[in-house]
Amino acid sequence: MDVAPDRSTFVCSHCGKAILSSNIDLHYFHCSRNLEKCKICNEMISKKHAEEHYLTTHAPVPCSLCNETMEPAILAVHQSEKCPQRMVTCDYCDFPLHAIDLLEHQEVCGNRTELCHICNRYIRLREMITHEATCNGVTDPHDTAETSRGREAERDGDGRRRPPPQDFSTRRLVFTIAITGIAIVLGSSIFPKKTTEQ
Repeated sequence: MDVAPDRSTFVCSHCGKAILSSNIDLHYFHCSRNLEKCKICNEMISKKHAEEHYLTTHAPVPCSLCNETMEPAILAVHQSEKCPQRMVTCDYCDFPLHAIDLLEHQEVCGNRTELCHICNRYIRLREMITHEATCNGVTDPHDTAETSRGREAERDGDGRRRPPPQDFSTRRLVFTIAITGIAIVLGSSIFPKKTTEQ
């Protein structure tokens, strides 16, 4: 009858791996002579590559955008998601700017207004998405959310309703054409064109 080989294992006191009892002496000799544990990540590395391991994995490197130093493993995440000097775009105007300036810019930019083409009211850009989802084209006369360009701009100083902007623009254009025509007629009568005789 054959006797089964011994398959018991021992834990190497140097690297912590479970090694077959028949190989433990050879393993320990090789392991303790050639490997060491990294003091930062606890990974077993070759003694001759220990410095290279530190430089490529753990040595602090500066961020090219903000000069903050960190481990190379987290540099890419820092530059794409956390660096205050990374470039981002405004949610309202798509203007590119540094992340550190975004909040202040969007405070101002989000308060700008644009005309809603459904209800013809001026709405803050920060409220436009919500407004468009609920706008039914009916203007509520008791709505207090209208901006100064909305309710106050609709009335003259004496309380009368002003004409829509396109009427005002049409009148201004007609007036400008009339004045230009009068100026040409007056100019041609005051300064007649001299003809040269040959």
